[in-house]
Amino acid sequence: MGEFSLGQPAVVCRWRLSNGRLPLESRHLRALAARKTPNEVITTPLVAWAKQHMEWTLADGTTEHPDGVLMLVVDTDGRAAMSVGAYHQLTHLSANDLLLRAQSSRKEAQSLCVAPEELWIVRDDVLLWATSSRFSPAGACSLVYDLAKTLGMTVRRDEELLERVQTQGFAADEVFLVSDEHGVVPASDRSGKRAQKFKASYERLLSQT
Repeated sequence: MGEFSLGQPAVVCRWRLSNGRLPLESRHLRALAARKTPNEVITTPLVAWAKQHMEWTLADGTTEHPDGVLMLVVDTDGRAAMSVGAYHQLTHLSANDLLLRAQSSRKEAQSLCVAPEELWIVRDDVLLWATSSRFSPAGACSLVYDLAKTLGMTVRRDEELLERVQTQGFAADEVFLVSDEHGVVPASDRSGKRAQKFKASYERLLSQT
């Protein structure tokens, strides 16, 4: 183990913890299995290893950071490592700041078919999800999608939404980011009752874990 080292990262996951546990464990593992790489390093045995190693890592690593972040790194040869670190809140929360994070995450989705952070917009009581039908949802996004359906909200995937917002502006009632690491993050300048409701539901899940 002393000589173990990772090569070029192929997949990096950062998952929020609460009270030394991983609230969205099954959703995160499902999204991990859905990730695609050119050399197919995400295999069924690797996902099984991640599930088993998660128990050991949380038992040993959450004493110092029980509400921290679980990080999983898989390199291009299929070797993996897992660790726990401190959680740091986002400090730039404007709609434009969240747009930039979603754009960066979109680049990851184009190669792996899963985006760890995606932008959501409320417009005329319709929830627009800035994603493609070609992508699989990350753990936190799958939770928000299920919550929206439970609340009876209409959800539409919009692959071109990020590009339109970039060129035409938001033209939205509410804007929020959904992130595996940060949860539901309403825009500081375009928040509202729906975004706050999703945030409250996510934080309630954390507190109950």
